[in-house]
Amino acid sequence: MALLRGIFWVALFLALTFCFVVLFEYGPREFANGAQKEYARIKTFVIKRTEEIGQTKKNR
Repeated sequence: MALLRGIFWVALFLALTFCFVVLFEYGPREFANGAQKEYARIKTFVIKRTEEIGQTKKNR
């Protein structure tokens, strides 16, 4: 049960951090558009990093 509670708190922390960053960068009026832009930015960052990790493992 403690593991489930820990996962919940980490997920809540990440969601609230994402909302804070969007509000700080784009403001409350552009929250929806800003959230879409930030999500796309995070998605491309993760994809690029996983591709780099896959390439370095293949080169070994």
